[in-house]
Amino acid sequence: MKKIIFVCSLLFGAALLCPAADLQSAEELYREGKFAAALGQYEDLLATYPNDPHVYYNIGNCYFKMGSTGLAIANYYRAFRLDPRDADIRHNLSLALENSGERFVPTGMPEVLHKLFFSLRTDELKGLFFLSLWLFCTLGALWLVKRRLGRAAVAALAVMIVLAVWYGWRERIAQSPLAVLAAPVTELRSGPGTNFPASASVAQGHLLLIQDAKDNWYDVIVKAQGLQGWVEADALEKI
Repeated sequence: MKKIIFVCSLLFGAALLCPAADLQSAEELYREGKFAAALGQYEDLLATYPNDPHVYYNIGNCYFKMGSTGLAIANYYRAFRLDPRDADIRHNLSLALENSGERFVPTGMPEVLHKLFFSLRTDELKGLFFLSLWLFCTLGALWLVKRRLGRAAVAALAVMIVLAVWYGWRERIAQSPLAVLAAPVTELRSGPGTNFPASASVAQGHLLLIQDAKDNWYDVIVKAQGLQGWVEADALEKI
């Protein structure tokens, strides 16, 4: 029995150490400049940890070093959505977007306000909203029954409304059909096919809003330039 417990302990310990060993191996490959090999290791880790923002961040770093700015931005954005407070993720995403002619912070918005808006994850905002809803209901019931804590109930209502608007706005942004151009240069066409004339050529790294899809083509809006047209699915990476 003791032998069985000992073997199980060894297997459990090895399972815990394997991800750390794989991560260390990927980091060593990255430091040695073997970005393609490091990318393969990070993508293997992603299969095990699909919601780890730092794996996406490291994948973005590999693509950026390899010159694939579009794929770097896509992975930085995925990391940012999972951990919007991380300063390194925010910095690299902003840098990659600037290199592509995009802006991370919308024009006219102070950076401090942008940071405040993304200071919490959407799941955290959702949790705080339901907490404020419970608090408002509790205080409201006390006011109705005992005519006490009326001001506190009003304050809880105000907080609940702010959190509801904040969460709804963030959820709308998170659900927007966003993509990034991954091909070095992509032609925008007037229709879903190569038989339609090209209206513009756009370099990789530009953010796109997907409007429609047909066959292997997407109708998109290039956010930075306000252009609209159809691009092949292979030319973009959905975020």
